[in-house]
Amino acid sequence: MKKSIKVISILVVAGFILAACAMGVLYKYRYTDFIVKSGTIHIPSEGGSYAMLCDSLMEKEMAKTLTAFEWFANLRGFKNNIKAGRYELKEGMSINAVFNRIGSGSQSAVQLTFNNIRTLPQLAGRIGDQLEADSLSFLNYLLCDTVAEHYGFDAKNFIGMFIPNTYEVWWTTTPKAFTDRMKREYDNFWNEERQAKLKRTGLSRQQVITLAAIVDEETNATEEMPTIAGVYINRLRIGMPLQADPTVKFAVGDFTLRRVLIRHTKTDSPYNTYMHQGLPPGPICMPSVSAIDAVLNYSDHKYLYFCAKEDFSGRHNFARTLAEHNRNARAYAAALNKANIK
Repeated sequence: MKKSIKVISILVVAGFILAACAMGVLYKYRYTDFIVKSGTIHIPSEGGSYAMLCDSLMEKEMAKTLTAFEWFANLRGFKNNIKAGRYELKEGMSINAVFNRIGSGSQSAVQLTFNNIRTLPQLAGRIGDQLEADSLSFLNYLLCDTVAEHYGFDAKNFIGMFIPNTYEVWWTTTPKAFTDRMKREYDNFWNEERQAKLKRTGLSRQQVITLAAIVDEETNATEEMPTIAGVYINRLRIGMPLQADPTVKFAVGDFTLRRVLIRHTKTDSPYNTYMHQGLPPGPICMPSVSAIDAVLNYSDHKYLYFCAKEDFSGRHNFARTLAEHNRNARAYAAALNKANIK
């Protein structure tokens, strides 16, 4: 009898020890070291679930076991409190920290970057690659005429509202919320300093951006941009056609053209500034901030012409007279012929 009582006592003590160990493990993960490898979890706005979260944690090997996670999820009612979003979980995070972050919807922001964009469809593709909504959702929204009008633009100049930069946004940002944000960024971009410089150009905001897009396509040398902008502003002021080759490439639909020929300049398009005087109806690309500021800070000079240098450096020779320009143009044409560039 005494022997049986002793055995039972040992079993009870062992049970308490095992239970204490189990509780120790549970509480260890609750407060420390649940996440064993840093990673990012995405919970979609539609169809996101506790099961999806668990699957992601295991597939990405961010947690060794979900036993303690499951236990505390039931205890806290966490399973029905999953918030959509993008969450960066760091190595060493506890279960409590994971619950608090995802349960409160404390997302990790996306560093959304876009530049070197030519068209709204290209912009939609770039955004759709980085946010929850797909490219088609962004495209359908951006190409809607009533949307452009809502923000004070039209279909041809709407791309000028989007200032290339890196922005912090939530992964769950909708097309409308994104576009609202870009309108605020556009308005902030046109601060008092830029507004003061705008008066000097005699152009509207949208015209400055349209001209900046041409300047951006003319040169990769940022230091040349104000001089090129000055040439075009000189032409606008005397009613001279811009005759900008990048607008011809846009009209033809081929920005890879190395050589703009006479037949290209006869392309019937409102964007062809050889055929139509003044600025085109909208930007031929999304201009860089450098190009926009170059127009606002255009150089005050007498040049009316410029031509790419014959050394293919990407820089230009500037001229005041047509005779001087023709000499520069012949030198460049000879270099093209010598290089067999058709």
